Amino acid sequence: QVQLVESGGGLVQPGGSLRLSCEASGFSLDGYIIYWFRQAPGKEREGVSCSGSDGNTYYTDSMKGRFTSSRDNGKNTVYLQMNNLKPEDTAVYYCAADPDGLGRYDYWGQGTQVTVSS
Repeated sequence: QVQLVESGGGLVQPGGSLRLSCEASGFSLDGYIIYWFRQAPGKEREGVSCSGSDGNTYYTDSMKGRFTSSRDNGKNTVYLQMNNLKPEDTAVYYCAADPDGLGRYDYWGQGTQVTVSS
């Protein structure tokens, strides 16, 4: 089955950390640009990061210095390490695979809930 599967979400206190995983099955992530998005209740979807197969990664300004995306090609998985989490980071986080950077997302994950609360 061709799909992206996210995991790693949960409840964390402000200032805490989580690592999300986005594992591909049925296809190789190599050659795809991988995006992380998030969507909070009542808000529009927001870009978090995008990383190319060359290793270059770009982040939305509010996440710079706190979030880090990385790839493990051997595990066909992309990770999003999130540190110093804030309540406003609460959202459902999604990964998506884009073959050419033109916003044509061939695959989406199902989403994983991140809740930052004391």
